[in-house]
Amino acid sequence: IGYEGELNGVRIIEIHMEEYPGQFKPDRGIVDFNRSGFPLIEIVAEPDMHSPEEARNFLKELIRVLEYSGGARGEGTMRADVNVSINGGNRVEMKNINSIKGAYKALNFEVIRQKNLLKRGREVKQETRAFLESQMITVSMRDKENADDYRFIPDPDLPPMKISDDQINRVLDVMPEAPHNKVKRFVAEYGIDEESAKVLTSELDLAQCYEEVAKEVDPKFAAKWMRDELKRVLTYNKLDFAESGILADDLVEFLNMLLNKEITTKAGQRIIEQMPNNKQTPKQIAEELGLIGVVKDDEVQAAAKQAVEENPKAVDDYHNGEKGALNFLMGQVMRLTKGKADPRETVKILKELLEE
Repeated sequence: IGYEGELNGVRIIEIHMEEYPGQFKPDRGIVDFNRSGFPLIEIVAEPDMHSPEEARNFLKELIRVLEYSGGARGEGTMRADVNVSINGGNRVEMKNINSIKGAYKALNFEVIRQKNLLKRGREVKQETRAFLESQMITVSMRDKENADDYRFIPDPDLPPMKISDDQINRVLDVMPEAPHNKVKRFVAEYGIDEESAKVLTSELDLAQCYEEVAKEVDPKFAAKWMRDELKRVLTYNKLDFAESGILADDLVEFLNMLLNKEITTKAGQRIIEQMPNNKQTPKQIAEELGLIGVVKDDEVQAAAKQAVEENPKAVDDYHNGEKGALNFLMGQVMRLTKGKADPRETVKILKELLEE
């Protein structure tokens, strides 16, 4: 799971196999046996996390590693039991958590609950609590007597599995590339910065798509647009890349339109916003929105001159050091050219006119 038994600085105590027993739903007073008997692997970590934020980051990295290894398909396969212990109180375990967001919310609620109890001089009981995601609160399930109640109980009929070095080496030979190794390779192979590599490897499907795109388009140019604009659009729409319906071929076509100056950067931002789950190609989207084509320099020159002549106050503001004045004039040129002026060329022409 992690190098030498740790992941993100969190030590791994043990990993064991179990069967899913069932799920108690305290808000309805029933036990759900729908998934009973499903095999699962429990990963037990040391208490090396000191805040809900650290726990959330650990879970994100763990899910990413498992997804890359093929051992799990995303966050939806995760179940988590989390523990909170504040100085002066007792350890409290929380169950019924099935998302990273849920774990973060449960930990936040429980930290506040325990602090409030201790402030009032009341005891924090050693117990198991259930997290009610619909209400974002925890409720008591049962008391626990001692630390052994938290431990995994071995089945005497199932002896421990002894894993040999040969078995480990065979697994290592066929194991997919780990995300942290992929980050290093992206930096070395494609010449992109580490932060971009981390964003592009945040999802396995996104990383695979980037590699396909980088075969056809300048890798640095592709990384910039996929890191900044594509991720912006995915975040806004609350989509994972795999849910977006965007293919590598779509991105290659889109990026080539930018590189060939068929569309402006501003037009590109509008087009990529329409790409998730859209059956049209990027070119078809651009044509429908009337964004194909970049106006010539002499047309930009004429539009810039008109913008300067019609907005004397903005010109005065520019000469008085107002930073927003140039952006305002830039917007006027874009309006006059219907967004088809090249932004860099427009800024250059405007500055030349303003300095005359």
